[in-house]
Amino acid sequence: MKKTRKQDALDYHSSGRPGKIEVIPTKATSSQRDLSLAYSPGVAEPCLKIAENKEDVYKYTAKGNLVGVISNGTAVLGLGNIGAEASKPVMEGKGLLFKIFADIDVFDIELNATTTDEFVNIVKALEPTFGGINLEDIKAPECFDIESRLKEELNIPVMHDDQHGTAIISGAALLNALEIQKKKIEKARFVVAGAGAAAVSCTRIYISLGAQRENIVMVDTRGVIRKDRDDLDSIKQEFATSRKLHTLEEALKGADVFIGLSKGGILTAQMLKSMAKNPIVFAMANPDPEISYELAVKTRKDIIMATGRSDYPNQVNNVLGFPYIFRGALDVRATAINEEMKLAAVRAIAGLAKRPVPEAVNLAYNQQNITFGKEYIIPKPVDFRLITNVAPAVARAAMDSGVARQPVTDWDQYKAELRKRLGLDDSMMRAVSNKARSNPKRVVFAEADTYKMLKAAQIVIEDGIARPILLGNREKIHRLLEENSLDVYDAPVIDPAEVSQEKVNEYAGILYRKRQRRGMTEGEARKLIRNARNYLGAAMVELGEADALVSGLTKNYAETIRPALQIIGTAPGVRKVAGMYLLLTRKGPIFIGDTTVNEDPSIEDIVDITLLIENAVRKFNVKPRIALLSYSNFGSNEGEVPRKMREAVARLHAAYPDLVVEGEMQANFATNAAMLEDNFPFSALSGEAANTLICPNLESGNIAYKLLQEVGGAEAVGPVLLGMKKPVHILQLGSSVREIVNMITIAVVDAQEKDTLNKK
Repeated sequence: MKKTRKQDALDYHSSGRPGKIEVIPTKATSSQRDLSLAYSPGVAEPCLKIAENKEDVYKYTAKGNLVGVISNGTAVLGLGNIGAEASKPVMEGKGLLFKIFADIDVFDIELNATTTDEFVNIVKALEPTFGGINLEDIKAPECFDIESRLKEELNIPVMHDDQHGTAIISGAALLNALEIQKKKIEKARFVVAGAGAAAVSCTRIYISLGAQRENIVMVDTRGVIRKDRDDLDSIKQEFATSRKLHTLEEALKGADVFIGLSKGGILTAQMLKSMAKNPIVFAMANPDPEISYELAVKTRKDIIMATGRSDYPNQVNNVLGFPYIFRGALDVRATAINEEMKLAAVRAIAGLAKRPVPEAVNLAYNQQNITFGKEYIIPKPVDFRLITNVAPAVARAAMDSGVARQPVTDWDQYKAELRKRLGLDDSMMRAVSNKARSNPKRVVFAEADTYKMLKAAQIVIEDGIARPILLGNREKIHRLLEENSLDVYDAPVIDPAEVSQEKVNEYAGILYRKRQRRGMTEGEARKLIRNARNYLGAAMVELGEADALVSGLTKNYAETIRPALQIIGTAPGVRKVAGMYLLLTRKGPIFIGDTTVNEDPSIEDIVDITLLIENAVRKFNVKPRIALLSYSNFGSNEGEVPRKMREAVARLHAAYPDLVVEGEMQANFATNAAMLEDNFPFSALSGEAANTLICPNLESGNIAYKLLQEVGGAEAVGPVLLGMKKPVHILQLGSSVREIVNMITIAVVDAQEKDTLNKK
């Protein structure tokens, strides 16, 4: 690292509160009563329960979600034996990764214990504290004995991640690499450079996956580990070969797989050239791999290359494994992490790499379309699906192998709980998606000659959500499909330039009849239909040739909504349309409006907007609890905005007494049930927070949802356009593929409901 980057790292760890982790209370502590429950005298009650039944420690304490990350600092990262204190930043970092990737709490413990007996005795004494033990950065061969003894003597899961983490992730990468290179693991010839903890564990797991021991050659600093060497310990003897090989160069001739867990630069281009056709090279030494990525791919075009570095494809990163392995083990209260659980993790990780990559992952790596292949053989660390794929696989393997004390009985519920742990509770959108799949509708994609719209089309077709009609330049659509390896199957493509004059006249007739008394001529109507896709798409929906229209990716909102209003218009009884966002937050869904349409609504408009949004919220199977927002709480301030919202609430209470609506009120009181109860117990919302927020004007609504999205981490679904006669939904400029898919899903459900109403 350059000097400035070194300082950046030092500043990162030292600025503000030193270190990277802290303890945060999980219970209320704001009153004397809270404190008396948390400690004396209330704490005596759970103590007595646990004294009667030790298993109750999982019920009344954090043990079941607490892992000890324990090291003596004898083999840190690539820094070597730097001591217990110097290892603490690494152990804190490991704790941080456990938390952000799997919501597992960690105490990091650094021991001044260098002998096996001393280390084992200390960790054994800590067993009552932890639900699991993650051993870290302990030098070989002591690490083998330490792990083996702790696994035998403790009744909680224990794993030395330096050994098994790399083995599990590289094992998953190996399975996929062999598949792509059309090689069978039982016939592949392996060369393993390195004989430390990671190398030994990797080799063992490859054997468990089907590699043949006689096809493996291991090399240490003295050369090939041969049976006739007199310096081998019991572990190296396990991998000794009787073949007449002495050097790495000799061993690599004709080899299919090179596994590097040694030091940088030991694999030369000439050695690589001597390997078999379609070689697999995992150069995992850090920070410098055994051969540089650039040299490897330049030397062999048929290679699949992986490293331990994040700046190249196929990073073998332990974070793909250990958080989710422990998550699964803790959740079934496993007594161990056994071979079956590790192999289940291998296969789950390998399988995930073959599935379509979420748009969020593409965006994180600034790529358009990551797909399974030579440069993508293992998932990316930011893939949020890892927790719902790996943890359940490990939990199931624990149950099947008899080490689970608390089995999972409802796997769908378990996966939902995993998503919720990381704020990924998408149950609402999942329910909407399921509804859309029950009766997919025809949706016009008005900007189909863009990558994002075509990617979204592929997703909704594959998920059975919608039947896209692709509106755009035919040549450009086909070029984008080919360039990005996208498949939209038999989705019809309509090029506006190819639409017959007869059809243009039919569409233009609709527009002209609706706008002739607003200054539009027949010629202007034909011109708009021919040259503006949103007019063409809206006309298709109006004539029943499509069920819904989605547009707005490349156009501003006003320009997109105008054609829909002029051709389709509002639903019966609706004076004005409104825009609503659904925000998926850690506290649950929040609906907010108007966020996109009405700049400064009147009292009558606020009433209408509230009723539109209330009706929409019910369609999401949510009971609306509505707050009309202002900078005032129930008359605490005067001004035009508080008066407007106060009067709107009064009118709603008078006309719709069953509506749960309150205001005017500030947003923090609306969304904090305790604050509302303490200060305004008379409120109709008292007892539970609002889930539907009505903003006094467009400015405040737009600011609010964007702040919640960007700063609050909420996932925004919308804007959902309310009050149209037929389904039209306008994307925000530059929406992501995920946002487009969500909008299409809502458009399909909207079309289903309008169909039902029309049939009544």
